[in-house]
Amino acid sequence: MIRPRLTLAVVAVAGALAGCTLGPDYVRPEAQIQLPAQYAAAPLAASPAIASNWWTLFGDARLDELVRQALATSPDAMIAAARIEEADAVLRQVDAALLPQINANASTGRARTILPNTTPPKGLVRTTNRIGLSTAFELDVWGKLRRASEAARAQALGTRYASETVSLSLASAVVQAYLNLRAIDAELLVTRDTVTSQASSTRLTRTRFEGGIVSQLDVQQAEGALAGYSAAQLELEKARALSENLLGLLVGQPGLQVAPGDLRNLPVPPVPPAGLPSTLLEARPDVRQAEAELIAANARIGVAKAALFPSITLTGTYGRESKDLSQLFNAPAAVWSLGAGITQPIFEGGRLRAQVDQVTAQQKQSLESYRKAAQSAFREVNDALVKLRQSGDAEDAYGRAMNAAQRARQLAQVRYDGGYSPYLEVLTAERTANEATLAWVQNRQARLGASVELFKALGGGWEPRSN
Repeated sequence: MIRPRLTLAVVAVAGALAGCTLGPDYVRPEAQIQLPAQYAAAPLAASPAIASNWWTLFGDARLDELVRQALATSPDAMIAAARIEEADAVLRQVDAALLPQINANASTGRARTILPNTTPPKGLVRTTNRIGLSTAFELDVWGKLRRASEAARAQALGTRYASETVSLSLASAVVQAYLNLRAIDAELLVTRDTVTSQASSTRLTRTRFEGGIVSQLDVQQAEGALAGYSAAQLELEKARALSENLLGLLVGQPGLQVAPGDLRNLPVPPVPPAGLPSTLLEARPDVRQAEAELIAANARIGVAKAALFPSITLTGTYGRESKDLSQLFNAPAAVWSLGAGITQPIFEGGRLRAQVDQVTAQQKQSLESYRKAAQSAFREVNDALVKLRQSGDAEDAYGRAMNAAQRARQLAQVRYDGGYSPYLEVLTAERTANEATLAWVQNRQARLGASVELFKALGGGWEPRSN
């Protein structure tokens, strides 16, 4: 039993050292990131701030509903929410080590022993009743428990950022799948119009053939073109069903059915303001998660270093002990103990220093992962800006080509009806008009898709630059 004075002295020394925390304090490694101040591909036009529910900018109530369902019921979203609960529980468990653990205990026993030097041997029966409290508490002299709490807190925060990343990726995937579905709807409308026009032209060609005005060649060419467009329509209908199935999977609703729409009715979201700063990357949840993991790895160095130093543990008990239950709570039945223990590693084959080297190497890996996440995010934003600008510039050219092809189709039909050109000219003009219209639709999908990529790359939106 350690004397109370010695115990109090140990506690006093430990309290004086309690302010010591081993391991490096976290400092954001901004110098290692080395990103340009602004995006080189930033557009020239300005726009207002974009909220986190950026998908509402498409003005489609059905899309808003699908994104809401995905964020609420998707298995990926549910898994992310459960991981947050797990991380919070781990944090509470680690923080509990900073507080003493108090246990209540009660026991009763009866034992018989043989008294020495008695003839014949005589037995002594002893009854013991005990009730009390006990505690054991490790003093956090070197900051081991505080560093562990710091690491767990950063890990819990990183889990929340991971959940935000899942939500952002899920919303982006739903919007992209919806845009693909609407693009197929637009292509179907174009193709069906072409099939209708070609069917009418084929009937007219047959009538003119029966009247001896055109040859059998015109009829065969018309029927071949009609069959080709009909096959293209069937392929688009199959693609729409598959796209609808994918959308149902993303929103967690198998068998989902979405009424037909038209991509051409969706507005183009605003572009970000000029001089978009690269500091917007700090809002990206995956970048913030990488930094949280770096903070946790940095704190774990302190935990490993603290294991090299002595650990001080306080123990104590207080209770009552008596052979008779009726006397258990009387003053003479009180028992107590107070103790302190110091443990210092002497020889462990270098295991503890190897652990310090291990977590230090992990911290270096986390630093490089953080740097890579920031640089990859910067590239993704620049890529999305390039796609957004190029598809926007190309839309006008595709529109002119589409209008010219449609006028050429009308002129070719007039020339054929007047007997000034062969039917092949009509077929060529029809095919050119169909392809030009589909190309415009596909470019519009690429432009809208680039907007989605930009929203995702910026972490969900942007704020205007203050003057």
